Amino acid sequence: MESEKAEWGFKALKQTVKLYYKLGKYKEMMDAYREMLTYIKSAVTRNYSEKCLNNIMDFVSGSASQNFSLLQEFYQTTLKALEEAKNERLWFKTNLKLCKIWFDMGEFSRMNKILKELRKSCRKEDGTDDHKKGTQLLEVYALEIQMYTETKNNKKLMQLYQQALSVKSAIPHPRIMGIIHECGGKMHMAERQWDEAATDFFEAFKNYDEAGNHRRIQCLKYLVLANMLMESSVNPFDGQEAKPYKNDPEILAMTNLIAAYQRNEIFEFEKILKTNRRTIMDDPFIHNYIVDLLKKIRTQVLLKLIKPYTRIGIPFISKELNVPEKDVVELLVSLILDNRVQGHIDEVNGSLERGDRSKGMKKYTAMDKWNAQLRSLYMTVNNRVG
Repeated sequence: MESEKAEWGFKALKQTVKLYYKLGKYKEMMDAYREMLTYIKSAVTRNYSEKCLNNIMDFVSGSASQNFSLLQEFYQTTLKALEEAKNERLWFKTNLKLCKIWFDMGEFSRMNKILKELRKSCRKEDGTDDHKKGTQLLEVYALEIQMYTETKNNKKLMQLYQQALSVKSAIPHPRIMGIIHECGGKMHMAERQWDEAATDFFEAFKNYDEAGNHRRIQCLKYLVLANMLMESSVNPFDGQEAKPYKNDPEILAMTNLIAAYQRNEIFEFEKILKTNRRTIMDDPFIHNYIVDLLKKIRTQVLLKLIKPYTRIGIPFISKELNVPEKDVVELLVSLILDNRVQGHIDEVNGSLERGDRSKGMKKYTAMDKWNAQLRSLYMTVNNRVG
């Protein structure tokens, strides 16, 4: 009915696209969508067209994994129209959305191809990073860091993490910094750098909290995990930022866990792990470090247990730690080699003999030296008398 392209025609086509999509008539939907895209050059304002396109992209992307070919055609059509309209800002955001979809689907090669284009758009003609586009650059870094975290490419991850932290000309959304710090924490955990990991998880938690993002709870769990692994006596929930979440149902299991850890109550600690499988053990990231965590608390209990004794039976330690005797021996050997326990294992009697063996050796060396000096003196006196 319209004589020339205007706002109402754009609105009508937008609803037509949605209706065809709901009906599963994808060919008709794409025809209507292409027609709608011809309006963005002059018929509607840039801000309004961006808002509507974002709305449709979210609408179609909701079931993206179910219709791979449609998703590809839809985004290629959108990006081509945005290039022609010279809308660089929405072109960039659209590519970010597509990258996120490929990430969720595990299509890392497709994702990497788009990331290269996005990186190129953030560079100057001489190939160096354009610091005027620092905020966009951090968004690209955040996606790349997520990708390399997922593919466990720690070498590349370390480089990107350092590059992201060196960008000073940006005013990023706190969610972006949350992603960067969360992935940084995971990277440090993989390197067994517990202190650095705890710092990053705390920063991630604060940023996600500021952004109102649900990942804040997850990062708070990871912060508790890192704190226990670094054998910190500080309870992270004593801090002003984390205190409001202390009794959150998702967090309650972790608060109980850290309390049992700090009291060295190994049976209670293991009980909490077993009864809170969904909130603790079912998280793949936390699950990776449960063995390390159990070793830490068993070590603490063991050191406290053997302190009053010069000789202690391995079966007794096994019962107190609730682990097999062979695991006790492995743990003791590790502690002796690390010089955290002075002594040796008596395999015949099945016990730990405590005491500084090096002091005994020094004593025998001194006695041997004294004996040699006495012999020399005896020979000297004997020669003179003779």
